[in-house]
Order: sequence, then C-alpha cells, then structure tokens
Amino acid sequence: MRITSALMALCLATPAMAAEGERIQVTGEIIDTWCYFSGVMGGPDAVVGTAHHTCALWCSAGGIPVGLLGDDGEVYMVLKIEGDDANAGGDTALNLASHEITADGMLYKRDGLNYLVVEKVVTDNGITNLNHEDYGVVPGFAIPKPKN
Repeated sequence: MRITSALMALCLATPAMAAEGERIQVTGEIIDTWCYFSGVMGGPDAVVGTAHHTCALWCSAGGIPVGLLGDDGEVYMVLKIEGDDANAGGDTALNLASHEITADGMLYKRDGLNYLVVEKVVTDNGITNLNHEDYGVVPGFAIPKPKN
C-alpha cells in the first residue's frame, strides 16, 4: 500500500516538474534529427546545409522531428514552431529545413535532451550553409569503396 501511495504522489508531481521551462533565444540551423543522431549519413558535418537539404525535407515530411543545431553546439528538439498549430512536423518545418534561424521560445530539459517550443522565429536567414562544394551531390563516404 505504501508503494502505491508513493507511486501516485510521484505521478502527480511529474506534470508540475515537467512544466518548468526557461525562455531562451537561440540561433542555429534547422536540422533533420534522425540523420544527425543516428549517423546513418556520416558524421554531424554531413547532415547540415545544402548537402543534406533534400533528405531533411523527406524526413520532415515523413514525420521525423526537426531540431535546431545551435551555434552553441547544442541540439534542441523542436516540439512546436510558430505558425504550426499541430506540431513541428508540418509545412512550417518544411519551409525552414536547413535554414539558419533565430528562435525565441521555451526550453525544457529532460533526460539530457533539450526540447524547444518556438514561439517566434525572430530571424530567418535562409540556407546559409552552402556545402555541396565540400561534399558533392553524394558525399564521398556514401560511395562504396571498390573491392581489391
């Protein structure tokens, strides 16, 4: 009976603890979180800018959450973006894919992850990371090496 009471108290306390957030303003690039965290396309440098734009669009359209790779090196999982009533996976995310933005919103942290509810996109500089010259249309590491 004590365990049940303690569990109920914990469950009731969790929403209050989760509701605390911090207002921040962060600048960075809207990224595809699947490719960034999984490493499926190579390292973090390969999944940003123009070299990864088309894939970022496909992932976002498929429901993969977008993130904001801040200039501070932190990744912020975007839960909602201004102008998108449902969540961060709609047309708003597609229109911002690979763009460098400054976002104003509420930061929530849990289990080592940063979650961001973007209340206002303060600036949208478009795609500023033009890196096809570095990686080519298909990054070199994505081409299988010939067998000897």
